[in-house]
Order: sequence, then C-alpha cells, then structure tokens
Amino acid sequence: MTTYKLALIPGDGIGKDVTGAAWQVLQAAAKRGGFALDGTSFPWSCAYYLETGAMMPPDGIEILRKFDAIYLGAVGWPAEVPDSVSLHGLLLPIRKGFTQYANIRPHRLLPGVQGPLRSDGFDILCIRENTEGEYSGAGGRVHSGTANEVAIETAIFTRAGVERIMRFGFEQARARRKKLASVTKSNAQKHSMVFWDEVTREIAKDYPDVEVSHYHIDAMAARMVLAPESLDVIVASNLFGDILTDIGAAIQGGLGYAASANINPDRSAPSMFEPVHGSAPDIAHLGVANPIAAIWSGAMMLEHLGERHAAAEVMSAIESVTAQGIGTIAGKDRTETITRAVLAALS
Repeated sequence: MTTYKLALIPGDGIGKDVTGAAWQVLQAAAKRGGFALDGTSFPWSCAYYLETGAMMPPDGIEILRKFDAIYLGAVGWPAEVPDSVSLHGLLLPIRKGFTQYANIRPHRLLPGVQGPLRSDGFDILCIRENTEGEYSGAGGRVHSGTANEVAIETAIFTRAGVERIMRFGFEQARARRKKLASVTKSNAQKHSMVFWDEVTREIAKDYPDVEVSHYHIDAMAARMVLAPESLDVIVASNLFGDILTDIGAAIQGGLGYAASANINPDRSAPSMFEPVHGSAPDIAHLGVANPIAAIWSGAMMLEHLGERHAAAEVMSAIESVTAQGIGTIAGKDRTETITRAVLAALS
C-alpha cells in the first residue's frame, strides 16, 4: 500500500476546524482508494509565536522538506500578531523555501451555490506567481518616526521567474480550453510590467495553439464581474493574482468555496495546499466555518500526489452535497453537519 507523509499545519482560528474536517474526508477517500495518509501535525501559528517569538522554529523548512505535501488550515490573528509578522514568518517562507512558484486557484460555481452575478457558466483557473514580484520583501524604512520617514517596497521580477510561471500557465491552458489571459499594468508600470508583457509574447510563440489575450489589472477585474464566462486561464503577478482571486472567490459564492494549491512544479520539494479564507477570528470556535474550501484544497492535494480517482470522488461528493443545499448559505449549516454530509456522499 502506498503511504503519503503529510505535514498538517492547522494554524489559527477556523483553520483548526476546517483542517479536522478535511482530514476526515481525505482519510475516508484514502481508505476507498487503497492508499494511506500519514499525517504529522505541527502547532505553528500565532499562538506559537506568542509563546516562542517565532511563527515556526528556525529549522522549520528542513523539518517540512521530508514530507510529500503540506496541508495548511489558516494563519493569522491580527488582534495579537500583526499580519505582516504572521505572513512573513510562516506562509511566505514556505512558498519561497520550496520554490512553490505556482499558486493555483479554481473559480467556478458548485451545484446549488448561488453566486452574486447573473452569469453562472464560468470556469476560471487563476494562476498567480507565488515567490517574487510585489511580495519579494525587498525594501526598508529609514528616518522611522520622524517627519522625513521613508518606506520603500521594491517589486522584483526575474526573467526566470516570469518565464516559468508563464510556461506553467500555457501548459494549463493547453490542457483546458486553450485560452490564456496575461494580466499586467504595463501602461503605468513601464519597467516591470512591460518586461512581463515582453516575456509573455516570447513564450507564446512556443504555444501557437493557445489564444493569448493581454489585460490591464483594472480591465480584468471588470471582466471577471461582467463576463467571467469569457475567461479560461488567467496568469498574473503575486499582487495582481492575490487581488483577482478574491474577486474569483466572490463570484463563486464566497471564500468558503475558494481552494488553492501552492505548487512546486518540478517536485523537487513538497507543495502546499490551503483554503483561501484565512483564520476568520470573528467566527472562530463557533463551529460554523464552511469546510468545503478546505476539502476542495485536499482534493487538489490528492490529485497532485497522483491519486486522481480519489480526488475526483472527493469533488463529486462535495458537488452532491451542495446540490442538496447543504453548505450553500453562510452560517446555515455547522461545520460538522457539512463534513458528515460529504462523508456520507463519499461512501
């Protein structure tokens, strides 16, 4: 029997609840599929930071390196730890340390889920560059606390970084409906975004079967609302992709359905899977968090591990549950109710 070693980081707030829910479903899928999931849980979180002064131990990356994949619940508790500390102390170091340069987020309406738009026939795969760009962390502050204080945040785009995310996007488009939209703001950012456009056009020559469109970020934001059915694969920088995928979550019914994968495409290091919704302190410990995004992220993890049939069964179970109206209205069904329904549909 194949056994996959998984690192589980439940994190903060509802991350603990949805991780527990997804783990039940994944274990049931593994049992049906004839493979095993061996999970090791780590307490790295804002609570861990308050106890130790760090979001994870100094050798955290090396600890995680031995696993086949990483499953993350949520990180953040801004009332006690600034988001800039929690993000740069755990999530970003993992993404960068394991070269998880492709952040993948699917956006489509599940059966029974009512989105806010008139259009419901969309299926968008948003691919966000995940390790450089605007979130590189390059910059600093000088003259702090004075009237002359200066803050500089430098976006860094490398040819290697842009080429590899664009090739990844083209490959995804080629496997889907052969349409790719590249997103920049090259009319205003005349260095980095013009560079991105130039590299995209160069890479596009290797994919003549894929239709390529170029959009500015503001125009793409409008298109995702007004004509989402016209889009297939979207590729954007770290910041722009972050913004667009929140729009994607909104039009698919909310963050409770927003799954994501942080992929190391050459598999030289583990990839990480997580729901997009964050720790949601306002509903933490109430037992009403929707676990569907977390379970969907788990299905993406199974697919990445090569267990495609099991991944498809999990997705089918999710769709069966939402088609019955379970988990389709925020706060109506408890976390455990939705989890039991998915488990029943899976069996």
